[in-house]
Amino acid sequence: MKTCLVVDDSRVIRKVARRVLEDIGFEIAEAGDGMEALAWCRAAMPDAVLLDWNMPVMNGIEFLRQLRTEPGGGEPVVVFCTVENDVEHIRMALDAGANEYIMKPFDGEIIAAKFAEAGLL
Repeated sequence: MKTCLVVDDSRVIRKVARRVLEDIGFEIAEAGDGMEALAWCRAAMPDAVLLDWNMPVMNGIEFLRQLRTEPGGGEPVVVFCTVENDVEHIRMALDAGANEYIMKPFDGEIIAAKFAEAGLL
C-alpha cells in the first residue's frame, strides 16, 4: 500500500484529507508543520506528500526545499494543497520541486484527479 504524508496545521484539513486518501487506497501519516513532516520523512520516506503552504515552525515551501535535499527526498510526489493561488506562489512551488498544485477548498474528486495525474493511482 502506498503511503501519503498529510502536512497541514489544520486538524480539520488533515482529517478530511485522510478520509479522501484512505478511500483511494493510501496509508496515511500526519504532520502539523514542516519540521514534524521532515522528521517523518527522515524516519520513513512516504510515496506522496499532500502539503500546505502556510504553517508555523516551518512552512510548506521551506519543507519542500529541505525534503528535496534529503537522502531519498527526490522520490515522493509532492502535491501542494493551499489557499495561495497566485501565479508567483505556484511557480515558486513547482520550481522548488512540487509535482502538482491543488487550491483549497478541495474535494475527493480533485485529490484523486491530481494524484492520478502525478502517477500515484
